[in-house]
Order: sequence, then C-alpha cells, then structure tokens
Amino acid sequence: MTAKVFIDGAAGTTGLEIHDRLAGRNDIELIAIPEGRRKDPAARAEALNAADAVVLCLPDDAAREAVALIENPRVRIVDASTAHRTAGDWLYGFAELEPGQREALGTATRISNPGCYPSGFLALVRPLVRDGLLPADTPLSVNAVSGYSGGGKSMIAMFEDPASPEATDTAFRAYALDLGHKHVPEMQKRAGLSHPPIFCPSVARTYRGMLVEVPLHLHLLPGRPDGEAIRSVLAAAYEGSRVVRVHRDNPPVLTIEAAAGTDRLDLYVYADEKAGQARLIATLDNLGKGAAGAAVQNLNIALGLPETSGLKL
Repeated sequence: MTAKVFIDGAAGTTGLEIHDRLAGRNDIELIAIPEGRRKDPAARAEALNAADAVVLCLPDDAAREAVALIENPRVRIVDASTAHRTAGDWLYGFAELEPGQREALGTATRISNPGCYPSGFLALVRPLVRDGLLPADTPLSVNAVSGYSGGGKSMIAMFEDPASPEATDTAFRAYALDLGHKHVPEMQKRAGLSHPPIFCPSVARTYRGMLVEVPLHLHLLPGRPDGEAIRSVLAAAYEGSRVVRVHRDNPPVLTIEAAAGTDRLDLYVYADEKAGQARLIATLDNLGKGAAGAAVQNLNIALGLPETSGLKL
C-alpha cells in the first residue's frame, strides 16, 4: 500500500530536506499542487484533505491555518513548526523520549515535531529526570551552537549572499540574550523541570550541524553520581535505537559537524570525577534529527512504515 503525503511548505529549507528523504520511495506518493493552482487556497485545502498524512513546514500562524483547513479526520499531521509543541492535545514527536511514545505515535493524528535545540537537550536530560538521578528542581543551563541553516532562508542569505541587507562575515554569534527564546517552554515541559533552563544559543558559520551541551555539578546532586552512572541511565533509555546513540568512547574533540548530514543523535558524557563535574553533549544535524529527519521518522511510524526508511544514519 502506498501512502499519500502532502508537504505544505515544500519550498522551504525543512520542506526540501523532507522531500529529499521521501522522493523515490515506493511506499510514499507525494501530492503536488499543479503549477497553475499553487496560489489557489482551494487547491491547498484539497491537497491537505486528500492526503493520508501532511507535514507542515510553515511559520506558526500558517501552520495553525493549515490545521483549520483539514476536515478529513483520517489525515495524520506532523507539524514541524513551534505552534503545537507544548499543546496538550498534540502528541510530542520524539519517539525515543518516553516509554510508550513510539506506540502512541503509531495511532496519533496530531504530532508536533520537536525543535532542534530541544531534541539535544531533552535527549540528555529527560532520562535523568525520569530516573530520579537529576531532581526536577535542579537549576540547569544549556549551551548550544547551530549551523546557520537553522535560521531558514533569511539567515542563509545573511551568511551566503554578500548582497543581502543583513550580510555578515562573522564566524560565531550568540543570540536570544534576553533569555526569552521560544524553545525554553518546550524544554522545560518535556523534560519535566520545575524551572526553565538558562538557554544560551549561538550560530556558527557552517551550513548545518549542532552541538548541545548541559554542564552538571555532580557533587551537588543527590548521591553524587559519577559519569558512568549518567552514561548507564542514558544507555538504558536508548537501548536498541538506531537513531539515538550513547557513546562510551569519548573523542578528545567534538565538532559542530560531527553528525552533520545524518539523522542521528549522538550523546556523550564527559566527567571529571575529582572535580565532581560533567559535560553532557549531544551532536546532531539541525536539519536532520533536529527537523526533517525527525519529521520523516514520525511520518513513518504514524503510517505504519519501517521507522528508519529514508533516514540518513
């Protein structure tokens, strides 16, 4: 059986990446609006309701508008925007995050795709909170750097087009300095934290890739866990996953490009037992497991197709 899929926003950065992972598959038929009707709202509504599944690669308001146009109750929606990531009536689309999450995705019709930064943060933190190793009221900070494609077409132009009004030759920039980034509520809720983490995002002059780091004072945690205790909890949480991998051999250097071009999420635990400190680090592709790869994984599960079909592992 071939599933019909419509990508709403297929011309955007994430939409193009999703199309690349779905094109050529014999179990997926991509619905396309004819060229002459691309700006016809009726044609868009027809495509949204004719699909077995829809992937929304749109700004938040446009994503909400698209959802309102879908009247067919059988249509499964994977929303890659921020619009529904903390909504109680949408299932959070991180298959590996909670026990039973993958099974729930198999019957869900409303799935919110996780944010790129939260994917790395939650993969590191949520199992530790759930296990009780990391108390929910622990003050946390998360330092992260992404490739500039995470900012979409406007930021890509900023870094690649000298004629852009906002063109820059900077190598690295910190942003969201007012601490009000839209990913913070998602991180707090999905990790089960009592307090929002301090989020310190930045962007580097590389197209894709991401490093997400959570530093911990181990000597201040109950039981004073060591690095191996943390690694063991993470390894148990993701045992058997082909997408999320917990490494035991730590390279001396981790680069932003470590998982670029893949749909993997790689986790590392660096610890100084004498100092009682640890650095938990996730590497992923902001366009892979941080966006398109996660959307395709969710789509596969929702449609009952092999989970990793089309993924770049």
